[in-house]
Amino acid sequence: MPGPTLFVPPRRARRGAALTLVFMGALAAGAATAAWGAADGRPARPPAGEHGERQVLSHAAGRSAVAPRAADRHAADRHTVDRRAVEAAAERAVQDGKSGSEAAAELLSRSGDAWSAVYTPREYEGFALALDGAYVGVGLTTRRAEDGRMEVDGVRPGGPAERAGIAPGDRLLTVDGADVTGRPVTEVVSLLRGDGRSLGSWPVSAPGTTVRLGLQRGAERWERTLRRERLVTESVEVEELSRGAAGTLPATLIKVSSFTRGTGERVRAAVREAAPGEGILLDLRGNSGGLVAEAVTAASAFLDGGLVATYDVRGSRHVLRAEPGGDTRRPLVVLVDGGTMSAAELLTGALQDRGRTVVVGSRTFGKGSVQMPSRLADGSVAELTVGHYRTPAGRAVDGAGITPDLAVQGPAGDGGEKDAEARGRRVLSGLGGGA
Repeated sequence: MPGPTLFVPPRRARRGAALTLVFMGALAAGAATAAWGAADGRPARPPAGEHGERQVLSHAAGRSAVAPRAADRHAADRHTVDRRAVEAAAERAVQDGKSGSEAAAELLSRSGDAWSAVYTPREYEGFALALDGAYVGVGLTTRRAEDGRMEVDGVRPGGPAERAGIAPGDRLLTVDGADVTGRPVTEVVSLLRGDGRSLGSWPVSAPGTTVRLGLQRGAERWERTLRRERLVTESVEVEELSRGAAGTLPATLIKVSSFTRGTGERVRAAVREAAPGEGILLDLRGNSGGLVAEAVTAASAFLDGGLVATYDVRGSRHVLRAEPGGDTRRPLVVLVDGGTMSAAELLTGALQDRGRTVVVGSRTFGKGSVQMPSRLADGSVAELTVGHYRTPAGRAVDGAGITPDLAVQGPAGDGGEKDAEARGRRVLSGLGGGA
């Protein structure tokens, strides 16, 4: 069972439209993996942690680490729920012939904790699968047009959808006979994945199960029956950026969509393989977090050891440290936005506090609480908030986010995404990035 978790649980996504849009796609493999999509056509982007060392705080390069004030600790803990109370409530319910998970969920609903959640065994199985960077699906992403039509936005190379001849731009009419026109993308994704529910759960369809799609391309209509497969997500994409028209120097763009298992090593490999002296543009926009250990490993690509973050678990301090030997000389710019969350904020805060990067974009989401799983009497799992993490300089991220060094506003549709990337490249050139 995973340790400390730094991501946005699906049940919390129901708390508001803005949060829903930020969360979607990041969780069960997003628009890039045909699991989730965005409800209104905005970009959608899966997620949680290893135990840190129990060590005394040390001085970090750039800024000194500061212990949290007692008032801060009390404020952070006011909504945490006692694990034993949750387990006891579930056990009493089971003994009375009732649902342990429902009893635990009821207790959590009264706590005011925005991030704790209870999962059935089936839902938690999907959680574990997502942590491994995998999902069960057909390998297509969808988007809803302004007139309500559902369209194929992309297909995964080599996946069931591509093998069936489905292409981006095709209209999706039905899923297993159900008309999907006008439906929220989340409901369509739920149908594609074989789960009758929606965003509030972790759907787990068995590989080999089938789904029948009704499609249209131009005047032609047809049906295809696809067999779901276990597909692996690509959490890291690397792109070589040539010299720009504005005189920007060549750079390596490393896009990290989530911190699933193996992501940290892939980031380190991308840094090692970059041309000597070439700057790195680390894109964490839309990254909702993931495994704590993977974020720390990614930090190790750019730091020569030292403090990455601290987190408290009911008064007990834990320290996360980078491994020695990272590339500390290569120019680095980190791109962030309001969809940069949790473990991605942990990484951003570490690199910023250590004086290792210039952060460009807009203020990050501000999810700095830590959850840990607890198995309940009926086999369900409660993910409970146990504490909050801080950056090397002692900054609390929860509710505050990370403020960029250079603000670039504007949604992607208005050119904000490209503006941030272009500004980041100019900053890299100013830092001396380029082969």
